[in-house]
Amino acid sequence: MGYSLTYQPLTTQEKVGSGSLVGDGVPPVMSVSSKPVLFSALFTSLYTPLAQQLPREPMEWRRSCGRAPKMIHLEANFVQFKEELLPKEGNKALLTFPFLHIYWTDCCDTEVYKASVRDNMMRWQGNLRLHGSADWVIVVVETSDAKKKNKTNILPRSSLVDKIRNDFCNKHNDRCVVLSDPLKNSSRSQESWSAFLLKLRTLLLMSFTQNLGRFEEDMRTLREKRNQPGWSFCDYFMVQEELAFVFEMLQQFEDALLQYDELDALFTQYVLNFGAGDAANWLGSFCSPVKSWTGLLLRRPIDMEKRDGIQRGQASLLELRSYLFCRQCTLLIFLQRPWEVTQRALELLHNCVQELCLLEVSMMEGALDCWVFLSCLEVLHRIEGCCDQAQLEANVSHTVGLWAYATDKLKSLGYMCGLVSEKGPLSLELNRTVDLLAGLEDEKAETVHSLQSPYKKLKEALSSVEAFERHYLELSHAAVEMYTAIGRMRSARLIGKSLAEFYMRKGDPEQAESFLQNALRSYVSEGWSLPVTHTRKQMAECQKLLGKTENYLQTSALLAGDANLTNEERIHFCQEILTFANQSTDSKGKQPVALSMSSFAQLKQLQFRPATATVHSGTALQVELCLRSLMPVAVPLEQLAASVHLNLEQGETNGKTRGPQRRPYPGTVLFPLGNSSAMPPSAAGPSLELEEIQDRSSSDPRTLNSTGMVCKNTHLVMRRHDSSPSPDMPNLVSPVPVVMDDGAKMLMSGDVTVLPGNNSIVFSSQELGTYTLRQLCATVGQVQFVLPHISPLVQYEVYSQEPQLTVEPLTDQLLAGLPQRAKVRLQTGHYTVKKGDALQLTNIDSMPILTSSSCPATILNSTRVDESVLFIQSSDKVTSISLPPTPPYHTLEFQLEVLCVIPSDPVRPENQRLTNGEIHYRPRSYSHPDNHMAAINQRMSVDCPWSIYSTPISLTFYIPFKAKHSLLSAGNSKQSQSVYCVWDVRWKENMPVCLQCVFSASFSSASEEVSAFKPYHYEFQLERVTTLYSVRAEIMPAAGQQNCHSGSLCGLEMSITRLAEPDDDEEDGGTEEKGQTETEEVCSTKLMYEVAGSSWVVYGRSSGLVSMPADANANHRVQVELMPLFAGHLPFPDIKVFKYLPPSANSASQPDTDGCVENDILSLMDRPLDDQGDTASFCSQGSVHSVGSGEQQSRVLPMPRLEPFSPGQVFNHSQGCQVLVLPSTDDHVLEINAT
Repeated sequence: MGYSLTYQPLTTQEKVGSGSLVGDGVPPVMSVSSKPVLFSALFTSLYTPLAQQLPREPMEWRRSCGRAPKMIHLEANFVQFKEELLPKEGNKALLTFPFLHIYWTDCCDTEVYKASVRDNMMRWQGNLRLHGSADWVIVVVETSDAKKKNKTNILPRSSLVDKIRNDFCNKHNDRCVVLSDPLKNSSRSQESWSAFLLKLRTLLLMSFTQNLGRFEEDMRTLREKRNQPGWSFCDYFMVQEELAFVFEMLQQFEDALLQYDELDALFTQYVLNFGAGDAANWLGSFCSPVKSWTGLLLRRPIDMEKRDGIQRGQASLLELRSYLFCRQCTLLIFLQRPWEVTQRALELLHNCVQELCLLEVSMMEGALDCWVFLSCLEVLHRIEGCCDQAQLEANVSHTVGLWAYATDKLKSLGYMCGLVSEKGPLSLELNRTVDLLAGLEDEKAETVHSLQSPYKKLKEALSSVEAFERHYLELSHAAVEMYTAIGRMRSARLIGKSLAEFYMRKGDPEQAESFLQNALRSYVSEGWSLPVTHTRKQMAECQKLLGKTENYLQTSALLAGDANLTNEERIHFCQEILTFANQSTDSKGKQPVALSMSSFAQLKQLQFRPATATVHSGTALQVELCLRSLMPVAVPLEQLAASVHLNLEQGETNGKTRGPQRRPYPGTVLFPLGNSSAMPPSAAGPSLELEEIQDRSSSDPRTLNSTGMVCKNTHLVMRRHDSSPSPDMPNLVSPVPVVMDDGAKMLMSGDVTVLPGNNSIVFSSQELGTYTLRQLCATVGQVQFVLPHISPLVQYEVYSQEPQLTVEPLTDQLLAGLPQRAKVRLQTGHYTVKKGDALQLTNIDSMPILTSSSCPATILNSTRVDESVLFIQSSDKVTSISLPPTPPYHTLEFQLEVLCVIPSDPVRPENQRLTNGEIHYRPRSYSHPDNHMAAINQRMSVDCPWSIYSTPISLTFYIPFKAKHSLLSAGNSKQSQSVYCVWDVRWKENMPVCLQCVFSASFSSASEEVSAFKPYHYEFQLERVTTLYSVRAEIMPAAGQQNCHSGSLCGLEMSITRLAEPDDDEEDGGTEEKGQTETEEVCSTKLMYEVAGSSWVVYGRSSGLVSMPADANANHRVQVELMPLFAGHLPFPDIKVFKYLPPSANSASQPDTDGCVENDILSLMDRPLDDQGDTASFCSQGSVHSVGSGEQQSRVLPMPRLEPFSPGQVFNHSQGCQVLVLPSTDDHVLEINAT
């Protein structure tokens, strides 16, 4: 006996796990009915482990078309085989399709098999073949109890199975499976059971894959026929949804969601085509009027009511969309993507509104708002049910859109039902409320026990004015807080603006003001023109109700100049201002209302006449303003005034044009214009102040490592505009008070009519000073329009100049000794030169004025030039110049001829003297930087008729000659060189101590005649020119060498010879010495020598004292060791000889700074330490210690002194001599010094 069980999926049912909805699959249920009680009991015992263990192990599911394999768990539903369960032709149902047919038998007797079991199997297979089902399997169950009962008639199990395989499974041997003792726990039974489960999973997956592929192909074929007549979207919807159910049964939620997304996209495309004129016939069923607006229902995995309506083709557009989104929401929650539900929900609600308009679906007024409101809250409640509070707070950005949309729809319903008016709803509005509530139908069973269900909230909100206000404010404030928390300030301001409208409808403008203020500030800072205009209109209404006159007038002025409004609206707001101004003129004593001028007019251009913006006193300066009126009508002004500020630091002017920060071209200043329809120029924020920065290499400044730009005003650019309003922004609800500066000077123009567009207004100013334009004020009755700051800075100057007298040379240089012409320029300033006025010049002997009786003069001003004549009279002390009459602020110019006498003996400082041509001469002023000519400053005083004080005049003359002399010596022979001439100086036996000399020459200008020669004298004197000492030096190589070698020591023998006996002067200098050497038998003179050379190194003493007898031809020899540093012809070392004056009390207490040369001693101290060792002979006397012991000690202890000899008194015969120095024996280094 055998029985057939068929595997097929059941209808879907909800499966709950882990506290949340995790799947809406099609779990299998085993259902079996068996005729024999024994087998029925056996299969019933197998059902539970079979249903539990079949989905336990995953199977790899490989699909066609290159889709990625997936691991799935198979769940099955077992039902008893019935012929009516087999699929009929044309039946595309996938959920009720039997994927695998199983024949169960426990027959072990051959006779029984032949008598009944084989026939049943044949009939079973015949039915399967008749319906085209090729997926089957025969299960032979072997039990030990059956063997015991039929021991005599049973065949070996292998023989019976072979018989079944031969009869039914010739081509498919794997279709016959043996299950041994499934109820026992033996190893053989477990192995047989595992093999059976694996076989069952494999066959089931193969059958499912094949049938699913055929189903998908049939579905695609059906979709391709969508353009044919008679095609129905609802039929196709049910087919593709079956595929989605199958994927959901396999827990392939992504694939199931894809099916619903394709259906969504397909339906949306048809709706868009309908709106474009391409209408499908089946869309007519969705265009029927909507009679129910219950909203989304997401608490059911499958809304069977709406699904049945779709299946019958009787669903409305909202029902189709609701069911489709419900299925998408369920799958998204299975996929742990709840925030995508909120995003899709918002898109769905907006799209449904558009689709209803495209399909022209008729709905009761307000029904769509009810549906949207209920749907928003349903989605939010569904998300709250599957997420905790922390997740909700962290993902406010995903849900805030639904809160805002629900708030907007509830507000619309409140307006529609008369719940936002001061008087309450009318009868018509009450009837509309009843009809709307009737369309909600009865509350669903899933939400009937929920106190915060969307249905209850809407019904309560529409029941009374107080309940509506409570719910609306609750939703609005929640949305504002959420938008603020996530930084979406624009959206928060928009809801706040909606709240302001609500309060205005309720007659509470005070509550509405703050919301409008925040919204307006945000719109202005971001430059939204139209929202600014609309919000200002609401602000004007609010301010008028609150009685805030100044703010209302300011807002009216802004609206009157707003180009976004119609001309009638602008005129209305302008008349509001003029009406208030005319009413206020009757009431005296009231303070005028100050408003910002940027809402009334804009300053475009300012022009000065003259263009320099600088005039002298007595002349009117004109300032022309170009004012662009923003008003739609002509506005009569009582006065237009410009406030000016006197610059104190420039109060005393001298006629120079100052400081206006100025202008694109001379005389004109252009002002930037803002967009008055949206906001003032300052609302756009400050401009960027950028500066380049460079990073250069520290080793090589020419190498640039990096460069960039830095913003210098980041604190202004990055400032949040909401929290720091500018005083120049008149668009705020509470503008900063704008007032004129108290006590400021004004430029006024009265009775001015300002027309729409550009207007020209002219001001005049004659007051002395440098002024800065600060403010502009237009007065209309008791209303003042004030421009608080004029930017950029604009200045003008009215000056009063004192007369100025200057004398300038006509050439680059004035030469002494020749007649020179100088230009005299008199700037009259505010003084008027009258007839008889004269300049009195004081004559000086060194610079006479070469005058004539008359002299031409020129009178100039900015526009013309006049010629005149002036007269000159000269006396011994004064030269008088009569001036022609000259108006103020003119320039009088004429020329004078002067002569500077060249001094024959230039003045020298007292501590310098002229000796033997060594002229320590410094000119009185300076030398010319180009030719080093000596300069002479000549000063004279001029008495002017406009001042009681004399005016000093200074002229600098340059001496065109540079004369100097020098003394040349060759032993006892003397020559004097002066001005490129050489004279041989000879004298008799008695040579004078001082010889006076004069050099004379004549000169003239190259352009003058020879008869105009003028003399030039150069005086000098010669003193102490006798040669007193001669110095000879000889360099000798080291012993055994013929020549000197570099790096080797050589010997220097120096001979000092006295050529003449000491004269009186020398004896006077040696008096002190004689007093200190009384014990010496012979009188002597102490000399100090010093040997130095850059090519030589001195070993031992480089300086020392020599005592020279007073006899003529006395000689003293000194030997010094030195070493040459280089090879070649080296010059002899320098040998210097000084007078050595021993220390004395008189010299210590009264040092003779003129005769004593202490610097020479100090020069020895300044040398390096190596050289200081060479001065041992000098240091031994304590002089160096005395010099370096400090200032206080030098005043107490006497100090030795050195005095140099005059030029020519010491003759060095070795000066200019050279000695041959050979290189050292080192062959690797060769140094040659060529001199």
